[in-house]
Amino acid sequence: MPEPQVIIITGASRGIGHAIATHLLKAGHKVVLTARSPETLEELQKEYPSQVQYLAADMTLPDTPYKLKELALLHFHHINAVIINHGALSPMTRVANSSIDDWKALFDANFFSALALAKETIPYLRETKGRLIFTSSGAATGAYTAWGAYGTSKAALNHLSKHIAVEEPDITSVAVSPGRVDTDMQKELREKGKAEMAPKDHEAFSKEFEAGTLVRPEQSGGVIANLAVSAKPELAGQYFKWNAPELAEYQLS
Repeated sequence: MPEPQVIIITGASRGIGHAIATHLLKAGHKVVLTARSPETLEELQKEYPSQVQYLAADMTLPDTPYKLKELALLHFHHINAVIINHGALSPMTRVANSSIDDWKALFDANFFSALALAKETIPYLRETKGRLIFTSSGAATGAYTAWGAYGTSKAALNHLSKHIAVEEPDITSVAVSPGRVDTDMQKELREKGKAEMAPKDHEAFSKEFEAGTLVRPEQSGGVIANLAVSAKPELAGQYFKWNAPELAEYQLS
C-alpha cells in the first residue's frame, strides 16, 4: 500500500468536500479538514481518530490559513497536498444591480482566502513535491446571467493555479470543474436564482435536478481526491472538467 498522504481540505463538512474527505480516509490517508460547522468534521474524526484533525473556522479570517498549516505540521509533520474546495455562490445579481461590497465579500470567500492558504502552504508543498488542487467551476469559462461575481472569482482561481504552476515547478497545481453537482449550492441556485437568472438557464439547472442527472458528489469528489494523491506534473497549470479524457485515470470505475 502506498505511503499515506497528508492532505488539507477546505469546505469539508458537506457536498464535494465531504465526499473528498471520505474517499481519502477510506484509502488510508490523513486529512486536516476545515469548515465553519464542526458537526460533520467531529463525526469523521470519531470514525477515523488517527487520520483526522479539523478546525472549525471561517476561511476568510486572516489567521485561518496559518492555523490549518500549523495543525497539519503539529500532528502529521508534513503536507503532501492542499485541496481548496470552499466557496460561495451569492450574490446572484446582475452587474447593473450589484453591490461592490457584495462582490468584495465573495472574492474574499472564493479567491483571497484561497490565495492566502496557497501562499501559507507553498513552502511545505515544495518540500514534498506536492499538489495543490482547486475546485473551480464551469462558470469560470462560461457566463450565466447574475453569476458575475461567482464566475469571475472562479476564473481568477484558475489563473492563480496557472501562475503557481509557472512559479513553483516542484508543485503540481490543477483546477477542476466538478460539474453540476447535487449539493446545497445547486439548491440555493434553484431557490434563489430565479429572480435574476435568465429563465432558460434557471430552467435547465432545475430540469437536471428533477431528472436526477446532476453529478453525485462522490463522482467529481473522487477525481479531485485522486488528483490530490497522484496528479502528474504534466497536468500543472491546467483546468479540466472532472470527466475530461485527460483525467480518465483519476476517475472512479
